[in-house]
Amino acid sequence: MAQLVEDWYKQMPIITRSYLTLSALTTAGCALEVITPFDVYLNSKLIIKDFEVWRLITNFFYFGKLDLDFLFHMFFLARYCKLLEETSFRGRTADFFFMLLFGGTILTIIVVGGGLLMFAAPFADILFLSNSLTFMMVYVWSKRNPHVQMSFLGLFSFTAPYLPWWWNLQVLLGFSIMVGSSPWVDLLGMASGHAYYFLEDVYPVMTGRRILKTPAIIKVLIPDDTGLVARPAPAAWGAAPAPPHRD
Repeated sequence: MAQLVEDWYKQMPIITRSYLTLSALTTAGCALEVITPFDVYLNSKLIIKDFEVWRLITNFFYFGKLDLDFLFHMFFLARYCKLLEETSFRGRTADFFFMLLFGGTILTIIVVGGGLLMFAAPFADILFLSNSLTFMMVYVWSKRNPHVQMSFLGLFSFTAPYLPWWWNLQVLLGFSIMVGSSPWVDLLGMASGHAYYFLEDVYPVMTGRRILKTPAIIKVLIPDDTGLVARPAPAAWGAAPAPPHRD
């Protein structure tokens, strides 16, 4: 059993494996009281006034208590982050990292802005964006795989584009309300995912121009695996081909 887990972990692509590892270590570290959630949560005042800039990053790695909600989001993170990195971002590690960076930046701007603007009260109470970023990946994957058939508990069938809405409304939102967390967390993830999908997949088709482009510094720091080429998802998944990528 241990060997199977080790093999599964080693077979993960680099970004998925790194994010999953940092998330597990951060969450476990808080559970074991090596660190506390107060050390890593997103606080606009501490970031601006005390220059605790690490909070801009660490809040994406904490997934709360080691409970059922944690397991739900670990499953989503491991599955859909891996699916994205191995299919539409295959051989494009830097571009995948940039997608996560874009989503994290959008989420941070909304929440930090909410903390500074009195009328944005729903966003001001969000302290961690890990769940939001995970849900962003679920949304992007579902939009890029519109023909994949999904099912809920073997009772209801639907296509992938409905996955974020169905799961959010039927499971995550309901469970979040039971444990007292904000439903805005997952909705923000869907919003940032749609922003990326529109700017990367829809807008270039409409106008012939690309707004989003991975910075050269990221391509230098995170070189792509030249042994892999971008290609459609395996036919077994029924995924639609990824849109052509142009630098």
